[in-house]
This record gives sequence, C-alpha cells and structure tokens, in this order.
Amino acid sequence: MDSDSAGALALLFGFLGAYFVFILVVIAVMVAAMWKMFEKAGQPGWAAIVPIYNYIILLRMVGKPEWWILLFLVPLLNIVIGILVYLELAKSFGKGTGFAIGLMFLGIVFFPILGFGDARYIGPGGSAAAVPAW
Repeated sequence: MDSDSAGALALLFGFLGAYFVFILVVIAVMVAAMWKMFEKAGQPGWAAIVPIYNYIILLRMVGKPEWWILLFLVPLLNIVIGILVYLELAKSFGKGTGFAIGLMFLGIVFFPILGFGDARYIGPGGSAAAVPAW
C-alpha cells in the first residue's frame, strides 16, 4: 500500500469515527430528552430506552389505545399514525401544529425543548382536566 492510499484510508477512518461519535451524541441527547419528557408526563423515564415499550408509553401519554402499536407495523400507515401521535403529543404539552411539524422533521431540536424546556404536560390531547390544580 503506498502512502497516498494509506493517507486516504486514514482520512476515511477519521471521518467514519467522527460520524460515529456524532451519532452517539445525537442518540444520547434524544434518549435524555425523551426520558425527561416521560417523567414530566408521570411515566417512568427509563421507558425511553426500551424499544417498543417507549412507543406504548408515548401512546398512553397522548391518550391513544395501546393496540395502536400494531399500526406502526403497517407500511405507509405507520407514517400517518406517527403524524397523528406527534400532533397529539404537541397538544399534550400545550403546543400547536407548528411544534408538531418540528417534532416530525427536527426532532433533535424539538424533543429537547419538551424534555428540558419549560413545557408542561397538560394531559392527553391537551386536556387541562388532567393537570393538578397547584
């Protein structure tokens, strides 16, 4: 192997390593944000790291039946269900449709806003009846 190909290979591995670290940071931020978001809703924070169960908790938070988890397995329908769940999640934290669109397309920004920001969980679909009067 000549020095040019060795240098190119080192550069490639450098980029791959940096990309891997970036992905790990994004995953850590998302897990931490979802953990805090779940806790704000009175759910166990650790559920954020358990695959499938985190979607069941999310469905509980937005007031949808747990059997909707099966709808996430149907191709194309899962996109529609995801949109509906994110719309309800935004409402559950007192946010509007624009925030729900942000959750869908820029989750790395908007989930931390829900988890670490001053957003309060006000109940499934934004029903104020679920909020304690303190």
